[in-house]
Amino acid sequence: MNCLSQQTSPYLLQHAHNPVDWFPWGEEALSKAKTENKPILVSIGYSACHWCHVMERECFEKEPIAAVMNEHFVCIKVDREERPDVDAVYMDAVQAMGVRGGWPLNVFLLPDSRPFYGVTYLPAQNWVQLLKSIDNAFKKHYDELAGSAEGFVQNMLVSDTEKYGLVTGSGDYASSELDIMFEQLQRNFDTEKGGMDRAPKFPMPSIYKFLLRYFDISQNPQALAQLELSLDRIALGGIYDHVGGGWARYSVDDEWFIPHFEKMLYDNAQLLSIYAEAYSLTRNPLYEDRLLSTIQWLQDEMRNEQGGFYSALDADSEGVEGKFYIWTKAELQQILGEDFEWFAKLYNVSEHGNWEDGHNHLHLTNTVRQTASALKLDVADLETKYSAALKKLVEKREERIRPGLDDKTLTSWNGLLIKGLADSYRALGNEYIREMAVSAGVFIRENMIVAGKLMHSYKNGQATVTGFLEDYAAVIEAYLALYQITFDEQWITLAKKLADYTIHNFYDQKEGFFYFTDIYGETLITRKKELFDNVIPSSNSIMAHNLYLLGMMLDEDEYARISDAMLSKMSKVLLADVQWVTNWAALYCMRASPTAEIIIVGAEADDMRKDFDRFFVPNKLVMGTTSRSDLPLLKSRTDINGKTAIYVCYDKTCQLPVTQVEYALDQLAGV
Repeated sequence: MNCLSQQTSPYLLQHAHNPVDWFPWGEEALSKAKTENKPILVSIGYSACHWCHVMERECFEKEPIAAVMNEHFVCIKVDREERPDVDAVYMDAVQAMGVRGGWPLNVFLLPDSRPFYGVTYLPAQNWVQLLKSIDNAFKKHYDELAGSAEGFVQNMLVSDTEKYGLVTGSGDYASSELDIMFEQLQRNFDTEKGGMDRAPKFPMPSIYKFLLRYFDISQNPQALAQLELSLDRIALGGIYDHVGGGWARYSVDDEWFIPHFEKMLYDNAQLLSIYAEAYSLTRNPLYEDRLLSTIQWLQDEMRNEQGGFYSALDADSEGVEGKFYIWTKAELQQILGEDFEWFAKLYNVSEHGNWEDGHNHLHLTNTVRQTASALKLDVADLETKYSAALKKLVEKREERIRPGLDDKTLTSWNGLLIKGLADSYRALGNEYIREMAVSAGVFIRENMIVAGKLMHSYKNGQATVTGFLEDYAAVIEAYLALYQITFDEQWITLAKKLADYTIHNFYDQKEGFFYFTDIYGETLITRKKELFDNVIPSSNSIMAHNLYLLGMMLDEDEYARISDAMLSKMSKVLLADVQWVTNWAALYCMRASPTAEIIIVGAEADDMRKDFDRFFVPNKLVMGTTSRSDLPLLKSRTDINGKTAIYVCYDKTCQLPVTQVEYALDQLAGV
């Protein structure tokens, strides 16, 4: 075994038996490179990454290839999920080299850690040729490599604020500018299959979040139509696991048909939030089903004993991509018996299959009832028969060898999931969902906060790696969500403490944004800021949301000032290329119309909140108490003659209190 055998990361442990002399990222490997004057190979991936596994089998497990790597390089393996800071630095460098980023990411560094070349997946022959070429260049053309490396470092030292000319805007928030953002985003819609007009297709929750908020303000039917089309196809397509629940990371095609089979916690966390809000708006039973099924999958397969959640399920099992999820026609005939014929029509099952080697992957383009009706199937008792058929497939699948589980628990992704569970609870009202959310919040509080600071990763009873901005942003958002579904003030108190720590240790007063790394964290060749939204919203955009809400909830003007300054600086990009800043655009929606402050006071505050939360009111915060509270928005608020009261307020100015939810909704509608 190599030096990775003592690590906790499942991805690193996967490589512990490679003949490559892998080191984890750290001082030992970096010092070794300087002492021996060897170039460094940093190979970055994650446990659920299919092509990472392929490159390991083809290259890193081969003795002759390992011998070349060991002789000429100091080899470092990095789990990108455990060390997103290292990944971000070297991904930025590789993209500056003109290489399209992805994983596995293989970056070659000088002994002082400056990058000079990078590639993604390469087959064995090409990989060996590259290793020998780089060894030759390092020995015979060192000055040229050093010059290139210095150029890449200087490029990385230019902040995004400088690179994109981000300057403070007017500070005005006009709904007409939201129309401009939507029209710009609309140009790239796939209006036939949903999502954006490209392949592969990734769910992009922050885009859907913006569409929900934009529709709430504008009532533009095109926004709602694109949102529903996208969510319907993501719910029905092969990217969703029809048998076991939960979504894969993306589809390799433009139809949401064949997924890249790994399931990531962060995708499912965010999609819970989106489908919960969409269900509150549309009452579409398909959305409710996907919420409940995905939450059940999370409960059954992804939850640790302490209430936190694991990171991912692999794409592969038995070395084959998707093997756990696919079926031959003969298998389905044997399992389903007399139900096979209608099921096969429903899912277009065939002998030759719709996937590789005669296998079928389950995929719909319309709801089960719509498809059955179009095929002239008897739909009278279809729901019962359909559920029974899926149950048979679940039972059969349990006999298969399962995909690998990445059983580390990441603070940031758990924060996203707590928010997703809280939003699902608000939409559906199922108490066990609230219990799951609170339990995960307790897990972070008890295990991931050490001496007032967040840690990033947890496994085998040990919290490791100093927390990043993504951890603080996601957990603050989660704790604000927990407060709003429990009225337990410990959560808002913890959110404030974490926000204050973040401002003190991550905030760049000069540029007005937050660094990704703690001032007390490890020093890399550059200290990055994450500004642009992707499949996960940027940590800065989440922090801007958090500070806006905290500013109102705690009457802290400084929080609101920082949030507004951040959003103002993003105004140029919002109007020029909004698809990369849609979580910022969602915050813009909150600033373009007044945010409702819903205050509930009285013995039945929780029941009243639960009733109120069923309705789609995205631009709000909810606070309450069964007795009294010293929180600024709750001070001097009382029930009315023993009846629980709802106060609808805007900018600390309240309308007359009411004692029924429908009256409060009327007040909201009248604004």
